Amino acid sequence: MRVVLGTNILVSAMITSAGNPAAIVNAWLDAKFTLLTSLEHVDELRATLQKPRVAELIKPHKAGRLVNQITTLAVDVGKLPDVERSADPTDDFLLAISEAGQADYLVTGDKSGLLALDRHKATRIVSASEFAALFASSKKGRR
Repeated sequence: MRVVLGTNILVSAMITSAGNPAAIVNAWLDAKFTLLTSLEHVDELRATLQKPRVAELIKPHKAGRLVNQITTLAVDVGKLPDVERSADPTDDFLLAISEAGQADYLVTGDKSGLLALDRHKATRIVSASEFAALFASSKKGRR
């Protein structure tokens, strides 16, 4: 399964170890799915982690570890196609990563923007709770 995680999901996972975003990041680190990324994605994550409000909540070494994990463990999709579809143009790069990487899912907390689209080409756009439920249901089926 190929997945794009919105910056808000990654940052939320760093702020609290409880909840769906943290469970999703842990599932990725446990190789339950392939995380797709790009230079633009890593740049946005770095910029977000340096915002004063966010930096107060996440220790620098934890932020650095996450960036390093993404740059070494995630699949870089390379050059992004031009996409202009989101209500917030700053989110179009996430759709572009999904398209370039042939993602199965784009997981985001952006209720008014990306989630409202529901799909981008072959990619389903889902919330953290919807995506986490996929792992919960697959665990039940394996018992």
